[in-house]
Amino acid sequence: RSGKLTPSQVAKNIIAMLEDCDKSTPPLRAIVQWDQEQIMLMAEASTARYRNKRTLSYLDGIPVCLKEEFKVVPYHHRVGTVYLGTEPETEDATVTKKLREAGAIIIGVSNMHELGTGTTGCNPNRYHRIPRNPYKPNHFTGGSSSGSAAAVAAGLCPVAIGTDGGGSVRIPASFCGVVGLKGTFGRISSQGSLPLSYSTVSVGPICTSVADAAIVYSILAEPDPLYPYGLKQPKATLSGMCAPDLKGLKLGVDWTFFKACDAEILSICEKAVEHLQSLGASVVDVSLPEMEEVRVAHVICILSEMRDFLQPDFNKHFHEMNLDTRANLALASQFTALDYITANRQRTRSMRFLQEIFTTVNCILTPAVASTAPRIYESDLLTGSSDSSFTVRSMRFMQLGNFTGIPCLVVPVGYSTAGLPISFQVMAKWWDEAVLLRIGLKLEQFRYQTKKPSIYYDILA
Repeated sequence: RSGKLTPSQVAKNIIAMLEDCDKSTPPLRAIVQWDQEQIMLMAEASTARYRNKRTLSYLDGIPVCLKEEFKVVPYHHRVGTVYLGTEPETEDATVTKKLREAGAIIIGVSNMHELGTGTTGCNPNRYHRIPRNPYKPNHFTGGSSSGSAAAVAAGLCPVAIGTDGGGSVRIPASFCGVVGLKGTFGRISSQGSLPLSYSTVSVGPICTSVADAAIVYSILAEPDPLYPYGLKQPKATLSGMCAPDLKGLKLGVDWTFFKACDAEILSICEKAVEHLQSLGASVVDVSLPEMEEVRVAHVICILSEMRDFLQPDFNKHFHEMNLDTRANLALASQFTALDYITANRQRTRSMRFLQEIFTTVNCILTPAVASTAPRIYESDLLTGSSDSSFTVRSMRFMQLGNFTGIPCLVVPVGYSTAGLPISFQVMAKWWDEAVLLRIGLKLEQFRYQTKKPSIYYDILA
C-alpha cells in the first residue's frame, strides 16, 4: 500500500527464485509447473490496482500456489501422475477462480504425492521428483500436499492451497513448520479438484501464520452452486478471533490418546496445553471413544472411494503408477461393500459421540503428528517409499477430523533436538473454524522462536 514495493517487483524476485530452486542440489521441487508470463501478467495487473488505489481484497498482489490436484489454467492437471493432464487445463477450479478474483498472483502448481495416496510426499516420477523439507533437505515434507507446505516454509509464497482426506494439509504443514487449516467438510468448494475421496476430503490453506490462514479462509469459505456438499453451510465468521484471552473456553483432552506420540513431541505439546490454560481456558478430560474403529473405518472409506474413482486408471495405467500407489489401490480392492457400509455406520456413531463431546467442550486438543519428518533414503529417489507403519503413525491424530468432517488447525509450537518442526492440533465442532483461529493465534505466542529453514528465499528482498 505504501508503494515502497510493487507486486511486479515481488513477482520478478519469485521468478528468479523458482529458477534457482530448480537448479539447487538437491532441487527443492516445491513448485512443479510455473510460467513466467502468467506470473508477470497477474503481478502487473495488481501493481496497476495498487497505483490506482483499487485493490480487490487483502490477497491482492499476494503470491499463492495450488496443489496439482486443482485445475489451474494453463497448467497440466496431472495430480501427481505422469498420465493425467496430457493437455493444458482450460478451466479453473472454484478456489482458483476465487483467488484470481481476489487479485492473488498464482505462481504455479505445487508438487504432491501421486493421486494423494501417501503421507510422505515421496513421488519419484519424472514430472515431480521428491520435494525437500526446507528445514532439513534430506527429510520428507509430508504429504500429500507436499509441495504446498514446502513452498510456504521456503518463503516462495505465504499462502498455498491443499486438500486433506487423511491429513494431507496438516501432515506436511506440521513437518514443514507452517500453519495448516482443514476446513469443515464442504466449507470450501473442492469443485475442479480430482474427486479422489468424496466423503473425507476437505480443502484448506497452508500459510505462514494463523492470521494469514484466517484471511484466506474468509475469502474461500462459502457455498458454491457447483459443489453440493457445502450448499447448506452457515455463514463463515471470524467472530471473537482476536479476543485478548481464552477465558470461558473449555478445551477437551483425551490424555491416553494425546500421549501416543514421541517423547519430545509430548513434552512440547503438554507445555502448549499449559500455555492455553494460563490464558484463561479450562482443560477438561474427555474420552474419545472407539478410536481404533475410527482408524480402520476411515481407511476403508478413503481407500474404497479412491479405488472406485480410480478403477479405470488402475486398469489402464497400472504400469505408469508409482509402486506405492499400485500397492494402496490393490489393497483397496480387497474391501467389500459390507466393509464400506459398516465403516459408514461407524461414522454415524463417531459423529454422535462428537456431538455429545462438543456440548461440554469448545475444542479437542492433540499433538499434530506423532513423529517428526522421516528421512529420505537413496532408494526412495528411485523407487519411492512404502512404510505402512509410518503411514498409520502419521495419520493417528488426523483421521477423526476427516472421518467426521470437523474442522482442524495445526500450528507449529517448537522443534526437535534434530531441528525438525513439531506442531499442535486443535479440532472444533462443525463450522466453528473461528474458535480454532482464536486458539491458534494464542498458540503462536507460545512458540518463543521461529527458526529459519536451511532452504529459505526472501521474496521481499
